Amino acid sequence: MPPPERSRPHPGPEEGVRHGRLSARPVATAPRHAEPVRPGLHRLGGRALLYVPSAPRPGPSPLAVVLHGAGGAAEEALEWLRPQAEEYGVLLLAPQAVSGTWDMIVGGYGADVSRIDAVLEETFSRTAVELGGVAVAGFSDGASYALSLGLANGDLFHAVLAFSPGFMAPMIRHGRPRIFVSHGVSDRVLPIDHCGRRLVAELRESGYEVTYEEFRGGHQVPPETAAAAVRWWLASQ
Repeated sequence: MPPPERSRPHPGPEEGVRHGRLSARPVATAPRHAEPVRPGLHRLGGRALLYVPSAPRPGPSPLAVVLHGAGGAAEEALEWLRPQAEEYGVLLLAPQAVSGTWDMIVGGYGADVSRIDAVLEETFSRTAVELGGVAVAGFSDGASYALSLGLANGDLFHAVLAFSPGFMAPMIRHGRPRIFVSHGVSDRVLPIDHCGRRLVAELRESGYEVTYEEFRGGHQVPPETAAAAVRWWLASQ
């Protein structure tokens, strides 16, 4: 099995939004002219929510981009990881899909990739984010999208947290992100045999480092699973 494609700092001329590629990159310190982002919830141009914990880390912080499920909202996505954000001083960025779910699922990469790139650029311009501390997470359709964007942008996302994913469809692959997958054994929406277990086998066969957890339950993100995923992510920071 060939390894994922060699990483580049930014998308090349033959790559872009339609390939699921993101160009925004973090900087070690926020620009001096940027207004400090206070703890709490901030709306970025009506396109995303940025959550800053009440006790941010001194210096650059880890950032998780959190993607909601089909028909969901950015507000819901934040709730899965908000307790861990508070405990560990993690920044959360929750974009809102342009339509009912993410573009790749309804017709191809495009509008949502552009939106995520724009809100990432704004976040990086206003906050200090760890250069190797950016992750992408999601639930259900959001998990499928997180896996797809994560594999295409492993030079940006060093970790992928996929809660109950259905599939993955990266057009290209860069980098080699670490991956956490969880799935409920009684999931009737996205059955575990055809989704979580199959995806984990494919990822491992392709050479990715995968941590996999099954839990008793259905189509959900149990709090203890979310906590385990964040601990796993931050353990290597």
